[in-house]
Amino acid sequence: MNIPALMVTFAIAGSSLPASAQRAAAFPMTPAAVPRAAAAVVDAFHAAIGRGDLAGAAALLDANVLIYESGRAERSKAEYASHHLPADAMFAKALRRTVTRRSGRAEGNLAWVTTEARSQGKYKNKVIDSVGMETMILKQTGPAWRVVHIHWSSADAK
Repeated sequence: MNIPALMVTFAIAGSSLPASAQRAAAFPMTPAAVPRAAAAVVDAFHAAIGRGDLAGAAALLDANVLIYESGRAERSKAEYASHHLPADAMFAKALRRTVTRRSGRAEGNLAWVTTEARSQGKYKNKVIDSVGMETMILKQTGPAWRVVHIHWSSADAK
């Protein structure tokens, strides 16, 4: 299904998005700007886990999200929220994450956002300096974008 050529308003009702993401998401956008709206959701997800807001992060995920990381899969928002999300939040709170490259595209009601980032800091008494690769696929349902797939990989920075 293609997004109509008419302006589309992106908003998440009752959103816990940070103010910067709300500003980026609250104005009318042409279909060409949709990747920016999807990227705002990706950024809001990372902001939520970075401040330990598990409910806020989970609210941006589709109920049937599929998450691949380190050779493992979590096959729903409920599974991720009850297993790996709390650990991801503790890790994210301890590190400084810097996005080094991003791209994306939208086709109809689907968008993908790829991000390369560097994470540095100390977690559980271990110095961390890693580069991460992330692909998020988002689906637009009504005015809201939700993450339907995440694929994460990382390696020590060299």
